[in-house]
Amino acid sequence: MPEHVDAGTPDPAAPKERRKLFAALRWTAAVLVFAAVGTGVAYGISRAERTHVPGLSTLGDGRWTYPTLSRPALPVGAPLAKGPDNRPGTHYVPLTGLLLPAPEGARPDDAVKPDKDGSVSVDAFLAEYAPDRRAKLKEYLEYEGLRQLTGRGWTTADGTRTHAYLLRFHAEGFVDAFAGCSTNMQLAGAPVLEMDLSWRDVVSKQEQGAKRPEGVSLFKEPGPANGDEQTKLGCIEAGDVLSVIIQTRKGEVATVPFHQTVILQSQLLS
Repeated sequence: MPEHVDAGTPDPAAPKERRKLFAALRWTAAVLVFAAVGTGVAYGISRAERTHVPGLSTLGDGRWTYPTLSRPALPVGAPLAKGPDNRPGTHYVPLTGLLLPAPEGARPDDAVKPDKDGSVSVDAFLAEYAPDRRAKLKEYLEYEGLRQLTGRGWTTADGTRTHAYLLRFHAEGFVDAFAGCSTNMQLAGAPVLEMDLSWRDVVSKQEQGAKRPEGVSLFKEPGPANGDEQTKLGCIEAGDVLSVIIQTRKGEVATVPFHQTVILQSQLLS
């Protein structure tokens, strides 16, 4: 059964718990394992059991239960995205294999409809943004280096809707220039965004020596739009790939599963 926060319950990420979040989630996705497979190299990420996660009790803390994560096989001779011999951070594996799967117990969200090969159209992706912002974003994506776009959507038992996208560009410079991840951007149904300061607090208070996720920017609505739903936006810049994660929930989007989703997607792209 998935672990979730019931609608209407307080946000589980109290300040004193946020200091432990990174230490816990580092073990949620756990250790990279390398093994030769056929003509390539496969590498996976395995989970630790809840009772083996340091810093947290076995009581529900709001995290979702994800399946064991694994990346597709690397072509022969291809470097890791963040390997020392791959300074541009190019990903040499299929983009669909790097997209975070839905957590256990979640149901598909038909608002994100990938093709049989996993591709999502530019127009479908841009439907996440306010109508008056789509034309300029589309022009950039079509003429400034977008190579591939994939996505997945799901809804968990607490009513949180997650739309996760990966955009592959010709080079990391195009990722940096994408304007869809900032407080100046308006999402459909979320006209105002601000920085998610709870993320900065988590990063600043994580254990000494812990590896910090790089290229992560998180945003949120100051409150539920029209008193109904709140939306949060997470963006991860990882070499030639940009991750865009949007979560929406009636009332408020819970902090822990939002941060967890971003961290696990970041690890898949590393």
